[in-house]
Amino acid sequence: MKKISLVLLIVAFGSSITAQNTKGALNEETIQRLRDSFKKTPENIALMNAVTHNDIKKLADSRANDGKVNHYFTNTVETKAITNQKSSGRCWLYTGLNTIRPLVQDKYNIEEFEFSQTYSFFWDQLEKANLFMEIALSTAHLPIDNRKVTWLFKNPIGDGGQWTTFADIVKKYGLVPKQAMPDSYQSEKTAMMRRMISRKLRKDGLRLRELALSRMADEKKQEVKLEMLEEIYRMLVLTLGEPPESFVWQYETKDGDLSLPKTYTPKEFYKELIGIDLDEYVMFMNDPTRDYNKLHEVEFDRNLVEGANWKYINLPNDKIKEFAKRSLLDNRAMYFSCDVGKQMDKDYGTLDVNNYDYNKLFGVQFNMSKKERMLTFESGSTHGMSLAGVNILPGGSVDKWLLENSWGKKTGHNGYLTMTDQWFDEYMFRLIIHKKYIDEDVLKILEQEAELLPPWDPVFAPEQ
Repeated sequence: MKKISLVLLIVAFGSSITAQNTKGALNEETIQRLRDSFKKTPENIALMNAVTHNDIKKLADSRANDGKVNHYFTNTVETKAITNQKSSGRCWLYTGLNTIRPLVQDKYNIEEFEFSQTYSFFWDQLEKANLFMEIALSTAHLPIDNRKVTWLFKNPIGDGGQWTTFADIVKKYGLVPKQAMPDSYQSEKTAMMRRMISRKLRKDGLRLRELALSRMADEKKQEVKLEMLEEIYRMLVLTLGEPPESFVWQYETKDGDLSLPKTYTPKEFYKELIGIDLDEYVMFMNDPTRDYNKLHEVEFDRNLVEGANWKYINLPNDKIKEFAKRSLLDNRAMYFSCDVGKQMDKDYGTLDVNNYDYNKLFGVQFNMSKKERMLTFESGSTHGMSLAGVNILPGGSVDKWLLENSWGKKTGHNGYLTMTDQWFDEYMFRLIIHKKYIDEDVLKILEQEAELLPPWDPVFAPEQ
């Protein structure tokens, strides 16, 4: 009797699912309606022929907007030698280093100068591997399908990052000039290296979960972990080269004067050339999905075990732009991140909401608010650049901003992108500004207890 009831229950439950799936399904009548809805007018046929045989972005390129945005600015931070991250997700490192690079050029009267991104990247990858292992140990009591554990093993290591990861690496390991640790093939094309290290970390992570729950002494567990890190270190040396403990630096000024060679450690180099406290910078976000004037923190979003989680103040754009303007007028570039792929004309070098008109091309409406785009995964921060200029109109208003990119000189306008003020409002997500340009009432927000947010929130994807 029980077996019969169970069978009936399964049949009934299955019927319910089938009925629900049938409701709203596409039947012959609805399919015919959809066919009829496309009117085979000469215009529609011509448009179909054009779209099926051509680049959609080219077809949506707005002719009416051509030439409306120029590349002239009233105030810029002077930079030289556009950098190129190539096929890597290290834009956050390039952006951070490009932000402080003008300080060196001004201080030493140097025409061109570049920090080694590979040196900082080496330590970032080692620290991220160590952090992964520690989180694997600390979350071993959670089931493998727990969302936090799933996130960890899905993202064991990456080459992306943001300002906090940049600042912590520089504070701990210092900096070196590019000639002290040049790029390698793998640093310029990080995909395979990242894949292999991820594979090794996933294997090690499972072993560490077992050890964490065993009766093995904590000291022995750490010894096993260090042996695993030795293997990661070996992989990094083989792919990136070994980071120097000291090096000799010599430079030539714009006037042709040659300095005496001097030996530095990476920390000494940073202290002498830059010497600024990176903790004096504040991260701002414009996130309309959350309340403004609040402090937020993202769990596990760091690269050092002892480092700081990503922490930011959420502010309206008008306040963020006010502080940014002050910084640029004082000749200080800033770390800037955005959804760079939206409405970007790579050839001309502009970011303008009117560059492409997809509405008219397809005859449908795509318009969404920034909040709606963020909530539905349509938009999020994808790339970091250095905010290096502003154009101030008579009367004090701003119509455009200058971004120093890291995609080489052939992309954009000689390596730069000109961003309209309206595009800033729609697609800017994060900006890092020194405290001296920020109002006291806004700085007091840092005293709040930060709301802890999960690392898998789509708003907080690292810049690539």
